[in-house]
Amino acid sequence: MTSCTNYQNADIQVDKKNNYWDYSTSDDQNTGGIKMIPIETPKGIFNVFTKRMGNNPKIKILLLHGGPGATHECFENFDGYLPNEQIEYIYYDQLESYYSDQPNDSTLWTIEHFVEEVEQVRKALNLNNDNFYLYGQSWGGILAMEYALKYQNNLKGLIISNMMASIPEYEKYASEVLGPQLPPDVYKEIKALEAKEDFGNPRYAELVQQHYYTEHILRKPLEEWPEFINRTFKHLNPNIYIYMQGYSEFGVTGNASLKGWDVSGRLFEIKVPTLIIGGKYDTMDPKYMEWMSSQVQKGRSVTTNGGHISYYDDPETYFSGLIQFIKDVDSGKFK
Repeated sequence: MTSCTNYQNADIQVDKKNNYWDYSTSDDQNTGGIKMIPIETPKGIFNVFTKRMGNNPKIKILLLHGGPGATHECFENFDGYLPNEQIEYIYYDQLESYYSDQPNDSTLWTIEHFVEEVEQVRKALNLNNDNFYLYGQSWGGILAMEYALKYQNNLKGLIISNMMASIPEYEKYASEVLGPQLPPDVYKEIKALEAKEDFGNPRYAELVQQHYYTEHILRKPLEEWPEFINRTFKHLNPNIYIYMQGYSEFGVTGNASLKGWDVSGRLFEIKVPTLIIGGKYDTMDPKYMEWMSSQVQKGRSVTTNGGHISYYDDPETYFSGLIQFIKDVDSGKFK
């Protein structure tokens, strides 16, 4: 048996302390980076879940998940890419999402509430324009854009992933481009069920999942979807999702509160370095997302060969683009 002493004498260099994972001087050491942050609202104080991954004073990315009502779990494969680049990132469940409080109060289910919630989280985590990158995916992209339009002076960089700046343009793309790409009999049956508002029919879920999700959400057969994505869907809060987004995957239905949302005419106001990521097969129009990068003052776009969750079905393109953007902004090389 080889002793520890023999190992110490060998020509093996061992880093005794990796500063990236060193939580020893932090107030969240005992919780492994988890902080439940109190959020003040007109309806009282509620706690939201955050979990810090790594430790880099210069680069801190706050991750805004989609939904509304999904969870930070959708980003768990970020663990395979960002730590290697010494990039700190922070998981966060918005109010009403699985690991945070769920007051089930629809008066709080507004863009305005969530923008102020992000601002309170920022302050609690001591994020500032020297280190704060805000990342939003899908609905999180809406929230990130709205936050930047109000609080961009707090940001070092902005990342919008798989989200257009206009719900009407998203609906147009879904109905005029993506829907007709489905097998005609499938699309006809989906539209018939939607016309009857029979969204609870198991057939509707079956058709959408088998034919639409596997082409435009995550481009793999359902049986090959990773556990963390399935867990995210399992933990999705349907109450806030339906209230804000509606039932359909082809647009915002009925009087859902995101109906008509559009900030495309205000993108020029965003002056911080901004990355827009879209997928060739996304539920969102990739050409529109490329256009968005030309409307902000300092924009860059990346188009993956994936769908709406392209950080999983084309991670090589996705993470190389994301990491390069962060490094370029951090080093002052971003143009």
